[in-house]
Amino acid sequence: MSKKILVTGGCGYIGSHTLVDLVENGFDVVCVDNNSRSNPRMLEGVEKITGKKIKNYKVDLCNFDDTFAIFQENDDIDGIIHFAAYKAVGESVEQPLMYFENNIVSLINLLKCVQEFNIPNFVFSSSCTVYGNPDEIPVTEKTIPKPAESPYGYTKQMGEQIINEFSKASTCKCILLRYFNPVGAHPTILIGELPIGKPANLIPAITQTAIGKIPQMMVHGDDYPTRDGSCMRDFIHVSDIAHAHTLSLEYLLNDKSSLRCEVFNLGSGNGVTVLEAIKAFEKVSGTSLNYIIGPRRPGDVVAIYANNHLAKTKLGWDTKYSLEDMMLTAWKWEQKLKLDEKFYNAKFSELN
Repeated sequence: MSKKILVTGGCGYIGSHTLVDLVENGFDVVCVDNNSRSNPRMLEGVEKITGKKIKNYKVDLCNFDDTFAIFQENDDIDGIIHFAAYKAVGESVEQPLMYFENNIVSLINLLKCVQEFNIPNFVFSSSCTVYGNPDEIPVTEKTIPKPAESPYGYTKQMGEQIINEFSKASTCKCILLRYFNPVGAHPTILIGELPIGKPANLIPAITQTAIGKIPQMMVHGDDYPTRDGSCMRDFIHVSDIAHAHTLSLEYLLNDKSSLRCEVFNLGSGNGVTVLEAIKAFEKVSGTSLNYIIGPRRPGDVVAIYANNHLAKTKLGWDTKYSLEDMMLTAWKWEQKLKLDEKFYNAKFSELN
């Protein structure tokens, strides 16, 4: 019998790609997503790719009673992958209390259910933001985190601490996946990233500028101590990130971990600057991007990229897609959205 996995935030960007990867690797999946920051139509794309219809519970995980009811209805859950969280760095700077309440309360409610229903495996969607501005790069899992640069980053640091302490007092084994900058779209171009409003992440800003939705893009700062003065990031294809979650569950289910809680970096291992990413996009798309250099943005880390040796050796994970693949699939996804004007221009409230 296939293992049943509960995926929170499964209608989101990484969540939807992970649903596909889980189904393709023989898992039975259930989704929880209140669609406050995601689009329920992503599940249509998941169904087209996998041939499986995914059940979604439209539940706010900050509501404990509603969350508890999901577990009562699904008493055979073998593992949880927890994506559901607010994730915009800039917004978290502007509305810190909203981020602390949503991201932490939802996690605690979920862990209460893990404890009550004896769920054996838990995978947490963490982030490289936990490292802050590191003294040395690439960062390893043993790199001592610096103060977070944003309230969003603090919620990931706090989330990791909560899970680590919980695992010591629980029979549940946990994995914390610190991923870097997921980009691109599924190779079928049936699912991809759908930012709400003006995109806070680089690649959607690039593709929306290239297609004309945004008249001009701003590069936030060119005076950082990097190769060309722009911030440096570790871009990784979203499908590579998704597969790491499947491998993490298999690692736990096969009882390969001797630890209650383990941490893995998920990055390509290569640092790419914002301006280098723009050039890579221009190359694969054949489009010249209209952008200007602006001031630094609050909350941005100067430079970070991963040492991914641990994930490769323990999980058997590796990256499959290149930077050009990331840019090309992201561009094809943007073009697909443009063809569906109603979908492209609709407000999320109209789609819920």
